[in-house]
Formats: sequence, structure tokens, C-alpha cells
Amino acid sequence: MALFSRTKEKTVEAAPEVVNTSKALATDRNVAAVLIKPLITEKSVNLGGNNVYAFLVAKNATKYSVADAVTALYKLTPVKVNIVNKKPATTMSRARGREVTVAGYKKAYVYLKKGDTITLV
Repeated sequence: MALFSRTKEKTVEAAPEVVNTSKALATDRNVAAVLIKPLITEKSVNLGGNNVYAFLVAKNATKYSVADAVTALYKLTPVKVNIVNKKPATTMSRARGREVTVAGYKKAYVYLKKGDTITLV
């Protein structure tokens, strides 16, 4: 039983200090997944003359993530970003005579400074 009666000296080593030296920028996340595609409609083409561009964006996109994505992809800083949710809708199909669901989406209107342009086509 002498094995259990011995006292062992325990050395306590100091844990290394954790210093947050993250060099991650706000644009290091996957910004290409935020902007799905530009919306080319009659309304968005008319707004393009006023430095406003429309994009189809991810469902979880925010104004800040859209602004970061435009800055990272197009090297332009937006003045303002508006986001619109288009909810899914059901309509009657004339050809089939039954209800058809039209998918919803989220779009963003990006306002740029005067003189800044984005070439979409």
C-alpha cells in the first residue's frame, strides 16, 4: 500500500495566453454567395441611369452583407442599399387549370455615387 501513500509533486505549467491576432477582414467571408445575379428588367435598366442597380440576393442577406459584397466584387462603395422580399404566390394556371406556386425571392437595390457604374451585360 505504499504506492498510494506517496505524495507526488505536481508542477503547474502556465497556459499560453491566447491573443486574438485574427487578420480576417469583413470581406473574407464568401461574398460571392451573397449576390446571386443581377436583375435585368425594364425597371432596373431605367434605374441604372440614376446609379441604382438591382441584384437577386441570398435569403439570409442583409444590407451590410450586400454592401460588403458589392465593395469586394466591383471595388465600389455603395451609398445606400435597399432590400425587398418578394413573397411566394399561388396563381391559377390557364393551361392546366390548377394552382401553381411562383417562388419568392429577395432583391437588393444598390445606390452608387454619381459617376460610379457597374457593367452588368
